[in-house]
Amino acid sequence: MKKFLALTMSAALMLSLAACGGSASDDSAANDAPATATGVAIEGDTIKIGVFEPTTGENGGGGMQEVLGMRYANQVNPTVDINGTTYNIQLVEVDNQSDKTAAVTAAQSLISSGVVAVLGSYGSGVSIAAGQTFADAQIPAMGASCTNPQVTLGNDFYFRTCFLDPFQGTVMASYAMAQGYKTAALISQNGDDYSTGLAAFFQQAFEGMGGTIVANETYQTNEADFNAILTSIKSANPDCIFAPSSIATATLLLPQAQANGITAQIIASDTWENETIITAAGSAAEGVALSTFFDEHDDTNPVAKEFVAGFKAYLNSDPQNLTSNGGSDGVAAVSALGYDAYMSIYEALKALDGAESLNSVALRDALKALSFEGVTGTISFDENGDAVKNVAYIKEIKDGKFNFVKTQSAE
Repeated sequence: MKKFLALTMSAALMLSLAACGGSASDDSAANDAPATATGVAIEGDTIKIGVFEPTTGENGGGGMQEVLGMRYANQVNPTVDINGTTYNIQLVEVDNQSDKTAAVTAAQSLISSGVVAVLGSYGSGVSIAAGQTFADAQIPAMGASCTNPQVTLGNDFYFRTCFLDPFQGTVMASYAMAQGYKTAALISQNGDDYSTGLAAFFQQAFEGMGGTIVANETYQTNEADFNAILTSIKSANPDCIFAPSSIATATLLLPQAQANGITAQIIASDTWENETIITAAGSAAEGVALSTFFDEHDDTNPVAKEFVAGFKAYLNSDPQNLTSNGGSDGVAAVSALGYDAYMSIYEALKALDGAESLNSVALRDALKALSFEGVTGTISFDENGDAVKNVAYIKEIKDGKFNFVKTQSAE
């Protein structure tokens, strides 16, 4: 497994650099800061933490669910004690609009506001786009569900609480093979780091397990008509279709697949765990299987059990929270990850107690040594800033609900 991840990390670097128009030398700048750098100092009695998320655009639905987890975490832990002083923690929220250009502007806005750390973002593309901006400011960023390897690779200030796409792609390939699927079709979005990267990792793993990719179709951002793609896939007659996409795309793709008479099993990834898809696609969503980070019914973790009860109460306390969550009080995995992202920064702040220097670089250093029990499991980070995780949850849409199927590791 370690050998596989090493190989796929290398592949991911090449793939993502091509998608972003970057280079390895560009990314290394994140590590070029002098050893004496301090970044942003903690002053006064308020610590500002940025929330860098899409609340509009194609990823707005998932971004809002991540924000809800962060807001709830701030409600539960609104203050932190460091060196005998109680600091209020203030969230500063910006909308990166699910857009790479807007993401850089949003990141610069957070830096100007004086944040000492950043949470987010939902969507690997915007996270990659803003990564250098945070690194140049020497402000640690804690992603929740941004799964592309390039988010943290070469950036000493970016961390995340989720597993990565090389793992997720292999998990879904393993699941497909376990279901007896020997042929697969791919549908991915041109220019989207998450979608194209995850499709490539699935293909590499599926073919490595003896499967065959019989169709590899792509679409443009904001495309709404998938009939030509689906006609081509139908003629290829795959056993399954792997479609890592945004929530917005899923709500359009599924009804069109049903209308085209496609009966192949549709499998997807973490972005599809959103009630909006079920509401919008209706019967067309039935049977979809997907990988995700967390299941609210898993009561083996007492931290998770407490979170689920509290978060449901938080959602039901305000009708707008329910609307932002897709219309129900179901606990999305990205909300759990958003909570863990906040708690990672919170625990690192607590670790500064007794330290002479209170600043964003010291906070980054504290994150590197962090280990605590989170909602989604034990939270600790490897040398790249990636969470150490090796299990995904497989869920299936059945009777209009997300139902837990099993846990799945990469094989």
